[in-house]
Amino acid sequence: MGFAHNNTIRVVGVVLDLTTSVGKMGWSCISMALSDFYAFHGNYKTRLAIKTRDSRGDVVGVAAAAIFRAFDWGEAVLIYVDSEYGDGIIPHITDALQGIDVRVTYRSIISESATDHEIGEELYKLMTMQTRVFIVHVVTNLGSRLFTKADEIGMMEKGYVWILTDGLTDLLTTFSPSEIDSIQGVLGVKPYVPRTKELSSFRVRWKRKFQQDHPTEETSEPNIFGLRAYDAVTALAMAVEKVGATNFSFQRTNILSKSTDLDTIGVSQTGPYLLQSLLSTKFKGLSGDFQIFDGQLHSTAFQIVNVIGNGERGVGFWTPKNGIIRRMNLTNTNSNIYSTSKDNIGAIVWPGEPMYVPKGWVLRVNEEKLRIGVLVKDGFSEFVKVTWDTNTNATKVTGYCIDVFDAVMNSLPYAVPYEYIPFGTPDGKPLGNYNDLIYQVVLKKYDTVAGDTTIVANRSKYVDFTLPYTETGVSMLVPIKDNKNKSAWVFLKPLTWDLWITSVCFFIFISFVIWVLEHRINEDFRGPPSHQVGTIFWFSFSTMVFAQKERIVSNMARIVMIIWFFVALILTQSYTASLASMLTVQQLRPTVTNINELRAKGEYIGYQQGSFVLGFLKRMNFDESKFRIYNSPQQLADLLSKGSANGSIAAAFDEIPFMKLFISQHCSKYTIVQPTYKFDGFGFVFPRGSPLVSDVSRAVLSVTEGDQMLKIEEKWFTKTNCCSDYDRGSSHSSNNISLDSFWGLFLIAGVTSVLAVIIVLAMFLHKHRDVVMGEESVLTKIKTLATLFDQKHLSSNTFRQHDHQPYYTSTEPMAAVRASPSATNSSPRQSTSSNQTNYDISFSSEEGNSS
Repeated sequence: MGFAHNNTIRVVGVVLDLTTSVGKMGWSCISMALSDFYAFHGNYKTRLAIKTRDSRGDVVGVAAAAIFRAFDWGEAVLIYVDSEYGDGIIPHITDALQGIDVRVTYRSIISESATDHEIGEELYKLMTMQTRVFIVHVVTNLGSRLFTKADEIGMMEKGYVWILTDGLTDLLTTFSPSEIDSIQGVLGVKPYVPRTKELSSFRVRWKRKFQQDHPTEETSEPNIFGLRAYDAVTALAMAVEKVGATNFSFQRTNILSKSTDLDTIGVSQTGPYLLQSLLSTKFKGLSGDFQIFDGQLHSTAFQIVNVIGNGERGVGFWTPKNGIIRRMNLTNTNSNIYSTSKDNIGAIVWPGEPMYVPKGWVLRVNEEKLRIGVLVKDGFSEFVKVTWDTNTNATKVTGYCIDVFDAVMNSLPYAVPYEYIPFGTPDGKPLGNYNDLIYQVVLKKYDTVAGDTTIVANRSKYVDFTLPYTETGVSMLVPIKDNKNKSAWVFLKPLTWDLWITSVCFFIFISFVIWVLEHRINEDFRGPPSHQVGTIFWFSFSTMVFAQKERIVSNMARIVMIIWFFVALILTQSYTASLASMLTVQQLRPTVTNINELRAKGEYIGYQQGSFVLGFLKRMNFDESKFRIYNSPQQLADLLSKGSANGSIAAAFDEIPFMKLFISQHCSKYTIVQPTYKFDGFGFVFPRGSPLVSDVSRAVLSVTEGDQMLKIEEKWFTKTNCCSDYDRGSSHSSNNISLDSFWGLFLIAGVTSVLAVIIVLAMFLHKHRDVVMGEESVLTKIKTLATLFDQKHLSSNTFRQHDHQPYYTSTEPMAAVRASPSATNSSPRQSTSSNQTNYDISFSSEEGNSS
């Protein structure tokens, strides 16, 4: 390559393994990049000169493992070469897997110089593990030998999953036909290279140059390493041109006596400027958009390929923005939806060509049945019951928990063989409690535990639990007694004291309001002060039974009374219903209402044998000498019936499922007292890190949310007719009626009454505004207004004379106004009205006199 004399030549070192096809491909692409770049940019003042050094293999790749999440695999084994090539990328793979909750169960490190026998020994070790998903990051020659050996020993059969990083996926074209046959069904990820005219032209020219440089080598296609080398040299040439003809000299540092060889290397003075120029360089290269982020080349997409037949076939793509997508097109890349669905991946042929997606693990390597530990216990057989056949020595396991476990395992998307193994003595006696049985899982004597096992914190330190399949919590069970009221003051109990006081106050308040509204126009609310006070009290309480005799003539008063009658009706009817309930219906009350009462009285309490509730009671500071143990519902009933005074128990603490069973059998004698102390309910036990936990937990949700769970509960917990609810809340609820139920009615009545009084007083003050606006003192005005208010309102219909009321046809208008329709034709009432009318008329001429 020739350069003009006025161009500045910059020498750049390139480290390549020229003994490999990748190194040779890289050198061809680099030299072509320089030729193409300066042929197009002939006016640039700088030129790069490449100097090569054989590295003998120091190349680092990048991996992607996005398909794990799509297929919901939870475990992985990493297989990588013992070199800088392998060590440099494994931390990134591990971080990526842990970011999606995938556990790396084992790291298999294989030397590049390992013999086939050593590779076989390592693969046999991997076969003994449960994990069946392997991520492979090795060099080409080691990868071909690894898969050939794996195919020989049966690790390319059904159930296995192999995923290749881009370092090996990009070089699958270099594999021989026999090597391709050994990796059938393998998945691989590699950077996606978009098809462009420039790339097609480059491939034609590269093949021609590669044949010229290496006539004895078999020509293949330039892979991602060659394309990126081409783009990298192009970017470097652009960065150098931006920096310009600056002196590229190196400054040596001070060399100490204990310095290494690296300390003798000089430091470029132009390096920082060149670095910034390179970081800001962006262009569209052969491998895609070239841009450096955080010191690394930005990869916009990865292609997922599947090895089938003679080569690879693309099955999908992964991008940082959209996740897994089926095709790379403008619509997908412009969308903001991130997908991890396996539906976006095309059909995959797995190793062994199974018709299903491998689950990524096996239960037991020797394909034995799963060993399910079942606790042998004496009582509460509805949950778990183990019976022995003395003739055949066979065991039979039944119960609610067993039916739930069977339903859950049957709902898994794959078959899991298992058998129940009782945890007890040969003669059918209990061998321990659930803590002892769980410890057997830790010792790997059982694979799981099915039963009424409660999820608690200290147990989860040693084993994993599935999601709970029962209600949660621990409550207190106590006897109930008939608390039927026989007191002489029982008539006061239907209403609470605040409602009693409010009702009395409102009765008096409404009567006073009616007096204010009727006093000036109604003879029934006039008379001496003592008579008016008596009328107020009589009227107030007579409305309670609607026995008032006083007439209401004011429209405002009638509105107030309509609302008050409605309030009184509801109040009296509610009182009557509550009192009748207290006198006739059996009133059941718990003998103990809270745990503080138990501790204060030093009562005996019970708990189920072997239950974690014992630790709970100790934490609640109960006296351990007051503890009593029961094994069955019948024994619990006997202890509660005798009572604490006779050395039995006053209350029992147990979990909600056991409480529901007991209450369903004895609902008329016992009840559950709140609060309920939160625990996580029953769950199935698995060893720590078991891959079955997540799948079984999903199956638990599926079963508990469906009709199958209801059928299982009806089968084992059929309630008696006397039980409508397990907590019997309706039997011992309070019948007292409080103010909270009536404050709305009182508010409406009060607001209406106050508005009526304000309107009447406003009309009165407006009529006598000459007094209000007078020059007398305030006290004098008040006395004058009080005197005027106490006078009869002669212009009202009640006191209006005949000549002032032409629309009356009676010769006794006042009698007509006062007489009720029902009493108009009654002679005694007419006589009385006539006399009263004369009495009223005699005072009509004395305006200003009080009645």
